[in-house]
Amino acid sequence: MTATLLRTAAELHARARTGRRAVVMTMGALHEGHATLIRTARDTAGPDGEVVVTVFVNPLQFGAGEDLDRYPRTLDADIALAGLSGADAVFAPSVDEVYPGGEPQVRISAGPMGARLEGAARPGHFDGVLTVVAKLLHLTRPDVAFYGQKDAQQLALIRRMVRDLNFGVEIVGVPTVREEDGLALSSRNRYLSAGERRTALALSQALFAGRDRHAAQQALRARAQEVPATRARAEALSAMGESRAAADAHAVATTAGGPAAIRAAARLVLDEAARLDPPLALDYLALVDPSDFTEIGDDFTGEAVLAVAARVGTTRLIDNIPLTFGTFGAAA
Repeated sequence: MTATLLRTAAELHARARTGRRAVVMTMGALHEGHATLIRTARDTAGPDGEVVVTVFVNPLQFGAGEDLDRYPRTLDADIALAGLSGADAVFAPSVDEVYPGGEPQVRISAGPMGARLEGAARPGHFDGVLTVVAKLLHLTRPDVAFYGQKDAQQLALIRRMVRDLNFGVEIVGVPTVREEDGLALSSRNRYLSAGERRTALALSQALFAGRDRHAAQQALRARAQEVPATRARAEALSAMGESRAAADAHAVATTAGGPAAIRAAARLVLDEAARLDPPLALDYLALVDPSDFTEIGDDFTGEAVLAVAARVGTTRLIDNIPLTFGTFGAAA
């Protein structure tokens, strides 16, 4: 399938629309993670719908000293990959097309959530993200738009903007795509040297360590529920050779665990990576409520996000995994 290159909103608006329009927003340098987004959009739009991929490196979301000038720009390869993945069109506007007359005086504010984690590390970043997303939603006029869950805070803010400002579009998050060794796919991975890439694996390894700790807590606390409280039943268990298992389960249920233990398991991996050559420089590790990106407490139930950001060499990377907390603060 060949994707048509469109440079202006007028060209895009002139296209006939018969079914649902699905949009995938990117900054280019497309990889398999983007291809997964496009294929998901294709499946959703169906044979009668249309998939539009936007390629735009947004200057508003880059701060001073960040990588705007060296951000990879590979439009020809992007068009080819988009077409192979099922896109009908690639909308690659110029900066003047998106921001006629220069930087906009009126912008979207990301609010309190936009000042946490990524927003604290990159002041003003999410204001720039939401402003361009709002602009591109208006320019492309989709029925549904797809974003990767790797950028979890961005996805949460886009959903909040669409809800708070009554955008008539469905927002869909698509799970993170990883390489075989666990590293989350990112356009910035190409900046990494071989040694830096080995160090960068600590991000996903830390998340997996936290996830595994979470799963272990679930299993042991479920076991604790089954352990009888009465002496007679405890003696019966002992006779069956299960007293040690019962003791272990009760110990987990009554000692420190929950979110603190999950953070500690992940932090241990990151601390070890800080001693590697080259070292990993941690920005943050957080276990948060995705509705507002505040840290969760011991009594939290529902969906949460374990998120990490770090710098390896001159490259800054982010990653996260979702966790579900049940009645005991364990993964469901």
